Amino acid sequence: MTQKKTPARPAGPTLKTRKPTGIVPWPLILIEGEEGSGKTYSAAQFSASEKIGQMYWLDLDEGSADEYATLPGAQYEIIEHDGTYQEVLEQIQAVHAEAQRAAAEGEPPVVLTIDSGSALWRMLTAWTHERAARTDSNKRKLDRDPDAMIDVGMHLWNDANKRWDEVLYLLKTLSGIVVVIARGKQVTAIGDDGKPLKEHGKVVKEWRVAAQKDLGYDSTVWVRMTRDEAPQIIKARSLKLAVRPGKPMSVPDFSIESLVFEGLGCSAESQPRQMPQLSGDRVKPWMLRVAACANKEQLADLWRETKPEQSGLTKQEAATIQAAITHRLVEIETPTADLGDSLSDDPAAKLRAAAQAKAEESAAA
Repeated sequence: MTQKKTPARPAGPTLKTRKPTGIVPWPLILIEGEEGSGKTYSAAQFSASEKIGQMYWLDLDEGSADEYATLPGAQYEIIEHDGTYQEVLEQIQAVHAEAQRAAAEGEPPVVLTIDSGSALWRMLTAWTHERAARTDSNKRKLDRDPDAMIDVGMHLWNDANKRWDEVLYLLKTLSGIVVVIARGKQVTAIGDDGKPLKEHGKVVKEWRVAAQKDLGYDSTVWVRMTRDEAPQIIKARSLKLAVRPGKPMSVPDFSIESLVFEGLGCSAESQPRQMPQLSGDRVKPWMLRVAACANKEQLADLWRETKPEQSGLTKQEAATIQAAITHRLVEIETPTADLGDSLSDDPAAKLRAAAQAKAEESAAA
């Protein structure tokens, strides 16, 4: 009697695991508080530590980087930028790469100080409102009343948060130490109706950090500084440094060096946080490669790479990328025929192009 064969199970995803290292990762430190409370001073003081490598200082609308270099032992490089988000992002990417190189060669940890996170979020907020003011409905409002309150769509705030997240991911995965300085102060609590909150007839006060709302949550350690009290650790994502929720830890002799190497227990073995960037799909990196293709041959090679059995993409993801490849091929093989068509949608630019074309016609005649 022939034994009946059990049908083979269809192949499924392979489980991928690893053992935890137990190593304390390099921290992202938020230092926020009142003006003149010592936030920037503490970062400049940290640059003199013999336990760290090169500190890079990103001065965003604060203007104090040059002055604080006169502190005894202070040693850092000021990052130059033109004030645009794109260049700020690129400079952070450059520090990220340099920190990886230093870690790979066994050098002390690179440190990135950003002064301040408040200025970065303020820039993104201004960008959001500028974009909102350019919409048709808001332009009509402002034409009628230049002081009118404009509507800022949620999609615009989503774009601002996306830009913030691009920076934050680099900070959280830096192969070294990140210090983000921010402004913080006590303000009047506001209710859902837009009016001040009151309890027992008294106005309720709350502490507010002038930055993107999740910065405290995303930080490894959150330090608050005021002019009249000792620095406080508001929270710490650490097994060694136990800070209970709602009960800040007062640190009279605070220093960033002590916090990192004694409080958190970081050492030469520390590594960046292991956290792949989350993405809804795998399309975005491929789209960047499509845009970088300069000829038909490169596009053809990329097309072959998109096959699901080779790339690991789903059929839907592969189809999306292949559609982009087709569109890019049309762009490459259909050169712009008219000067005006190659310009932006700027009406003034098109007028200048038309005038130039007419002048050339007259000269030829």
